[in-house]
Amino acid sequence: MLFCSSVPSLRTSALNLAFRLLLATCVAALPAFSRLHAGELPAGPLPVGTLQPVQPAGLENVFRLSEKLYTGSAPEGDEGFRSLQRLRVRTVLSVDGMPPDLERARRFGIRYVHLPFGYDGCPAPRAEEIVRAVRALPGPVYLHCHHGKHRGPTAAAFVRIALDGLTNAEALREMERAGVGKEYSGLYADVRAYRRPDGADLDRAPADFPETAKTPPLVEAMVRIEGRFARLTEAQHAAWRLPAGTPGSRPEHDALQLRELYRELNRRPELQARTAEFRARMRAAEEQGRVLEEALRRGDGDRASMALGKIAAGCGSCHAKYRDVPSSR
Repeated sequence: MLFCSSVPSLRTSALNLAFRLLLATCVAALPAFSRLHAGELPAGPLPVGTLQPVQPAGLENVFRLSEKLYTGSAPEGDEGFRSLQRLRVRTVLSVDGMPPDLERARRFGIRYVHLPFGYDGCPAPRAEEIVRAVRALPGPVYLHCHHGKHRGPTAAAFVRIALDGLTNAEALREMERAGVGKEYSGLYADVRAYRRPDGADLDRAPADFPETAKTPPLVEAMVRIEGRFARLTEAQHAAWRLPAGTPGSRPEHDALQLRELYRELNRRPELQARTAEFRARMRAAEEQGRVLEEALRRGDGDRASMALGKIAAGCGSCHAKYRDVPSSR
């Protein structure tokens, strides 16, 4: 009886084992960008083709696209660079307009290269520079923009076509899986039109690989505005954190700085060369910055949120018209 009663248990165990083996086989056969289980960022390289679903400390939207190439967000603080160390990254290549954190990178023994381009697209000469840098510099290479969702994966697409033999269609699919927004038509258009260079073409690309690139004043101003706006958005999500009038109140200070950034931008000669409609948008943003600051000083969170929402809406429509579409080159 004892033997007979154990037979169903043995059969169940065998079935469970067979099921697990089948499941493991299926998981191993999954295409690129299969997700890891949630948990700690593993030490050492992620599997090629992996989208990291957890958020490593100081990093977001982390992909490993090849033996040498990662993409993701800008590393934040010591935590971000420690995460890069755990991935054994040796070179960080930024295509973001924000100046790189060189002091911290040097402290962690990581080389930085800065080759920025805009949301409207990446000119072929800059794409060749990016490809040559990834080819020449020690890897793994971590290629990033701000959030790791648009320009970073676009730059990686050029590398994948030029060095890894992907077709344009395959590179475009990787961009989509990485989350590149369809509204960034210039990014997609440049990857669609990109032609794989030969070695001579790449050798003609500049090889100085600057740590910090000189960006146009208008781009620098927009980067600083974006930073203040991000801080204000975080404060809004936390119910504006501190009561109005509190010494050192960050929302009030950031609102003041945002307004001043728009004010200085509106005085710049480069802006006077833009269209009347664009200048009107910047004046409207400055005015909403004033409303936001005053509302925060009065403790009127609802009015502050309304003003911040108007700034966000204005930025979104302005980006759609001027930033995220192909420009004539």
